[in-house]
Amino acid sequence: MAPADFTTGARPVKAARGTELTAKSWQTEAPLRMLMNNLDPEVAERPDDLVVYGGTGRAVRSWTAFDAITRTLETMEKDETLLVQSGKPVGVFRTHEWAPRVLLANSNLVGDWATWPEFRRLEAEGLLMYGQMTAGSWIYIGTQGILQGTYETFAAVGRKLADAGQNTARHPAPAAEGSTEGPLAGTLTLTGGCGGMGGAQPLAVTLNDGACLIIDVDETRLRRRAGKRYLDEVETDLDAAIAKVLKAKEERRGWSVGYVGNAAEIFPELLRRHKAGELTVDVVTDQTSAHDPLSYLPEGISVEEWHREAEADPEGFTKKAQASMARHVQAMVEFQDAGAEVFDYGNSIRDEARKGGYTRAFEFPGFVPAYIRPLFCEGLGPFRWVALSGDPEDIRVTDEAIKELFPENKHLHKWIDAAQERVEFEGLPARICWLGYGERAKAGLLFNRLVKEGKVKAPIVIGRDHLDSGSVASPYRETEAMADGSDAIADWPLLNALLNTSSGATWVSIHHGGGVGIGRSIHAGQVSVADGTDLAAEKLERLLTNDPGMGVIRHVDAGYDRAAEVAKERGVRIPMQENL
Repeated sequence: MAPADFTTGARPVKAARGTELTAKSWQTEAPLRMLMNNLDPEVAERPDDLVVYGGTGRAVRSWTAFDAITRTLETMEKDETLLVQSGKPVGVFRTHEWAPRVLLANSNLVGDWATWPEFRRLEAEGLLMYGQMTAGSWIYIGTQGILQGTYETFAAVGRKLADAGQNTARHPAPAAEGSTEGPLAGTLTLTGGCGGMGGAQPLAVTLNDGACLIIDVDETRLRRRAGKRYLDEVETDLDAAIAKVLKAKEERRGWSVGYVGNAAEIFPELLRRHKAGELTVDVVTDQTSAHDPLSYLPEGISVEEWHREAEADPEGFTKKAQASMARHVQAMVEFQDAGAEVFDYGNSIRDEARKGGYTRAFEFPGFVPAYIRPLFCEGLGPFRWVALSGDPEDIRVTDEAIKELFPENKHLHKWIDAAQERVEFEGLPARICWLGYGERAKAGLLFNRLVKEGKVKAPIVIGRDHLDSGSVASPYRETEAMADGSDAIADWPLLNALLNTSSGATWVSIHHGGGVGIGRSIHAGQVSVADGTDLAAEKLERLLTNDPGMGVIRHVDAGYDRAAEVAKERGVRIPMQENL
């Protein structure tokens, strides 16, 4: 396909709503609507370019491919499977009703060829695309999709500070015993990048009652997040932005300010002020699109010149971006030296900074080994669902049903209540929460029952991020610092995809790169449809048991005691531990 086919000018896409089918069954209507939802202007970063998020993450390879996929999904039978190779439909085969309706593979390159220059050469030839994680697997739900995981991460950061006595030490008037104050109350978080993923950070911090200053070079991104209430306000004066977040910090209330600037310049300036005692930054992280150097704006280049400069000289632009990332990361390391809690949020900025010449780039940890791995050992991870009816009332019904299903999980209740109050829907109404092994299957069966009994108006799509407990090999993020040194072993996501294909998923995907870049990860996704049928119930129970079960066995194999306890408690078979 010709590269010119990427862009055809404005072409608004919006998923169908309601109960009328355009395909032959809900099992093919669901991927059709979710593909279109990914490209809804409310959801996608640059829908005319087919880019959903992350600067380069596409839903399909071209508009010609989009038309062919949608036409195919509308005509497929209940025992057929569509194959999609890096965003282009390449075949339909007769399989069976338990088989997925769609199988997708995105940007998977053989090891020695897994480099950005080779990827870009092939992309320019129209031979593949970058699918990120949920862009190319048609289960992106806007910034909410990463919000709860971000909320969980910042809650863990706050608890770590509290356990270390840092909140109390820095703020001599902590909340009274019994207070409902969030764990980040009285702290200031500095971060960068307010795009489709990073845009979740300010709201996640404020939901934990922290103050947040987020830096982005592109004012339109900040304005977009403010328009959807992920960000409280935008400021173009640095002193004014600092004053506002310091006031919120002093008052121990959640408040976020987005400042228009380049993090490579602003982080060092804030570090200087931190060292001078003008302010205290408690937490530092970053979620700029550093995984792809062409999506990170170097110092000295304007936003208006950005894409022209990157296209004219990709190699030179990459070197400039890496040099700026080196300064950016140096400031983060020196914040850690000065006492702040600092972590990498999974965008490969440490490795790009290392390539830019900064030798201390890996002196702060990634967020998974620092805060999330204990959750992964229990099969806990992102569980998201979408109301195909398009009616927000269906999400309200499912929210309340989830709370009734798990009455003791007050943390979950707090999240859902906060999401109902603070999260605006983008595209089809959706929700996300984190559930573990055993819980996801119960939730899936509950949703199927709600559809069957007519308590929601149309079927519910159930999926997850590829960032899950047993579905990814990513040594700079999800599998960084595994206990047995197995960070780079990619057998696990491949087994995960094979298992989910065998367990009744409606569509399954295997991708390369994700949020960390070419050569740095392999990851798998799955999506299923609760359509109210007995067959759907049988498939959901099996799929939503087996999928998080992969997270348990992966961490048992790596030597985590908590994972072994969970496997024993919940009946997950581990052959190497039987009859011991």
